[in-house]
Amino acid sequence: MSERVEAVEIRAALLRLRRASGLPIAFGGLLHDGRRMRIAELNGALSTALRGLTIGTGNGLGGKAIALARPCAVTDYASARHISHEYDGPVAAEGLRSVLAVPVVVRRRVRGVLYGGLREPLPLGDRVFDAAVAAARDVEQALAVRDEAQRLAAAGASTGPSGEPAAWETVREAHGELRALAPRIADPALRAELLAVCGRLASARVPAGAPSVTLTPREADVLAAVASGATNTGAAQRLGLRPETVKGYLRSAMRKLGAHTRGQAVAAARRAGLLP
Repeated sequence: MSERVEAVEIRAALLRLRRASGLPIAFGGLLHDGRRMRIAELNGALSTALRGLTIGTGNGLGGKAIALARPCAVTDYASARHISHEYDGPVAAEGLRSVLAVPVVVRRRVRGVLYGGLREPLPLGDRVFDAAVAAARDVEQALAVRDEAQRLAAAGASTGPSGEPAAWETVREAHGELRALAPRIADPALRAELLAVCGRLASARVPAGAPSVTLTPREADVLAAVASGATNTGAAQRLGLRPETVKGYLRSAMRKLGAHTRGQAVAAARRAGLLP
């Protein structure tokens, strides 16, 4: 995940965490070597004491959350007996007392930590925990989608016209799944990047002189679902649309592609580089 996208995703998650929980400060970052993370983003901080702090696995509250792969919290950080205290100085400089750390876990692997804190030694209730877990899940989803997009981009690049048909069918299936996921991504930069990967997969085998056709994003989504064998009802369920709406998008796409059947539309879209 690029640093730019990472910063946007973490920053948005911290803002959602503060708004949903009412906490005065939230901060966090992602792991870069599997064992250590750097606190890259802060929201509501009164100082720069925490910025850039490197957290090792097992060290402090965040390191404990990384090691256990589950949320951890303390009511008074400085006097907490079940964490190590390598970071007491920066925590005290920011004036933090009650702190919560929630790991971002993707496919059973911790990829980062989101923190929230109070400047008073008060218990953190269920509302705060729920908000922190929801924010972490948003980041988890974004990372999982990004990982899959990168995997498919690599697969598409290594599978040319002479590639194995079965391998290319796998790329086609995953392309359809990613097109269905894209509208659910809240961050516009990440959504645009995901759709760009889909575009590269779709155009990987386009011959020179292919016809130029432009579809709207939803027309392309519907056609990708149809190409995977989905019925109108199945496409509607996958895309969160009504079956009648799917029919409308499909008719429009067929008209643009000069197709009279669903199969002709899929074939024409592949010739134009709109589907893999």
